[in-house]
Order: sequence, then C-alpha cells, then structure tokens
Amino acid sequence: MPPSLVSSLGHFTVPRKETLAPENKFHYEPGHPPIETPSPKTNEELLPTYPDIYQNPLGDIPYEDRGLRGDPKFRTLFSAASDVYDIMPKIGTEIRGLDLGKINDAQRDELARLVAVRGVIFVRDQAGFDVSAQRELGRYLGRLYKHPTAAVPRKAGLSDVQVSYKGDGSAKQHNESAPSSLWESDVSYEIQPPSYTSMKLISDTPRGSGNDTIWCSQYAAYDALSSHMQCYLKGLTALHSADRQASDTRAAGRPVRRDPITTEHCLVRTNPVTGWNALFFNPRFVTRIVGIPKAESDAIIKYLTDVITTTPDMHVRFHGGKNDVAIWDSRITANTSTDGFTSDKWHVISVACQGERPVLDPGGNSQEGELAALYGLPTVTNNGSRETNGHS
Repeated sequence: MPPSLVSSLGHFTVPRKETLAPENKFHYEPGHPPIETPSPKTNEELLPTYPDIYQNPLGDIPYEDRGLRGDPKFRTLFSAASDVYDIMPKIGTEIRGLDLGKINDAQRDELARLVAVRGVIFVRDQAGFDVSAQRELGRYLGRLYKHPTAAVPRKAGLSDVQVSYKGDGSAKQHNESAPSSLWESDVSYEIQPPSYTSMKLISDTPRGSGNDTIWCSQYAAYDALSSHMQCYLKGLTALHSADRQASDTRAAGRPVRRDPITTEHCLVRTNPVTGWNALFFNPRFVTRIVGIPKAESDAIIKYLTDVITTTPDMHVRFHGGKNDVAIWDSRITANTSTDGFTSDKWHVISVACQGERPVLDPGGNSQEGELAALYGLPTVTNNGSRETNGHS
C-alpha cells in the first residue's frame, strides 16, 4: 500500500490527513465534526456534582395527571406557536415559536396532553426556559423526582435536577454489554416511575457529532404485537431492578443516595390521559418475567427487546442544539442515546416528576385501532399473513 494511503474502501481511497488541502471552505472532515467543549466558566452552577447524602425510600404519593384537563384540540397551546408538525407518524412532534417559560396553566395542561398523545415533543431555542422555569413546569405536572445515582447541579437546592456532562477528560468507552441494554424507560424500577420528563441542552452539539437521543413509542410496540401476544402479556408482570445501576455507580466510585429496589409492574399499562395501552418494558431495568420458567422469561425479554430496538417506524431521533428542549412521557416511551467517533462533549439538565403506579385498564384501547377508526384508515392485521416493509 502506498505510504500516502491509510486504507482502501472498495473504489474509494481515504488519503492521509497530511495529503489533504489545508482546508476546504466548510472545514469539513469526514466523521470528525468540530466539537466545542462546554465551557466550565459558563453555567458553572449547573456543572455536575455527586453529593453523598442519603435519601429515604420514596413513599406512595397522590397523583393527578394534568393532561386530563387539557383541550384535545390544543387550541390554547397552539395559539402561542408559529408552527407544529409531527416528525414521525407514531411518535414525535416539534412545536415552533412557543416560549415554554411563559405558557399559562391551561397551556401546560394541553402540553401534558400532547406529550401523552405523541410520546415526545421538541421545542427549540428556549433560552428563557431556565432551570427555575424547568422546575416550575415539572412541579406543576407532579412531584419532582430525586434520582438516587445521577449527578445534580453544584448550586444548592437543585437536588431534583439531573445533570449529564461530558467535557475534556471525559472517558469514552463502548458498553460491555449489547447496545440494546442501554434502552430504558426512566427509572422504571420505582413504585411510581416518572410520568413527564423535560431535558434541556445547555451546550451546543454540532451536526453529525452524535449525542442524539432516540425514543421508541411503546404504544406502537404494543400495537405491533399479535392479538394473542397482547392477551398473553396482559396477564404478566415483570421485575424492574435498580441493582445493576447501583452496583455500576459504586464501581465508578460514586455514591448511591437511596437503597436500590426491585419492583413488580404490569407488562402492559394504560395511559390515563389517552386510554391507550402501551408495552411497559425496557431492556435496562427489566430482569425477569414473573410466574413463568426462566427460559420462557428470557425468550420474551429478548423478543420484546427486539421489538423496541429494531422497529424504525416506532422511533424518532432528536439532534438538539443549545437551548433546545425535549419533553417526553416516560410511561409510554423508551429511549437511548447515540455515539460518534470523537469524544462526547455535552451539557444537559433534566427534570422529571413522579407519576401514577402502572395500571392496566381492562377497557384500555389500541392507539392504532382508535386512530384508524377516527380517520377512516384501513384496519391493521397483525396475524402474520403478509410481510411488508412499508413499500410493498
């Protein structure tokens, strides 16, 4: 191989960096976007810390979903927006022109309803939606959740805010287990896991740099199952465990602020706002299906993991920039993040509120079935009589 070449990919040859022209006008290098490290002098009060303060176990709390009060037409919310559109048919909506820091209670109710319907929404350019406003919105939607292992801001009094920060010196490594194990429904091991969660990007993430977040609709995951599998799973529960998260945290030398728990939840739950059934499963925290042999449990876990992680029409992908916000319903979504070639560098803060204990309503409906009836769409058949990839 000539010394000026490092590899040959088919008919395409990649030259060594020193043989390239000094710069192209875009400063573009394949797979290597310019990465700006979050400045530690900017938003210093929101940089991460891991306080070693023990938290008491979480008790039962009353919960009323504000989305139940929201207008199903979202008229008040959208009156303050300049545009709204769905990113994918089954999950993900972007609202433009909305200032989350200035919406009133009626608009918050409709926002909650929209999130419960669409799974996740995105609102960009929210410079005015600071951590105080983010906590205020979360507090309006429910009791703010304190994470047992995540970093919190350095500023005192923000123990209910989670910080994810990667700057210079942050380790970059591949997960020791399969990437599918990183899909999660936020802290689903809690007795009352979160309902609504908001995430704001404090630093910029250049295009092509990775650090995207992908959500999966568990409404769609449930609807993808055959009627026989749906009926079977409705009768089952699963164990959601915090043990691995706690042990990984201790192995990293960080404190675990609340004793890890394992909780049994139904495998199918009903969202109280929409009345739609959703799979309530994620590969990260579900360790066992209750009441069946281990071999059968393992097979179901593998199958449901495949459904969630490999079905593109259930997914929406979000690449955020500085001051962009995502708000999702953890009860009916699972999420994961993406990586790149270069070291991850980002700064994100999140606020979650506790929801209700997962419950399956015997009268729960199918999202796909209800919308098909509402809009006069063809009835979906899940009996395996015809294979299609959406283009045939």
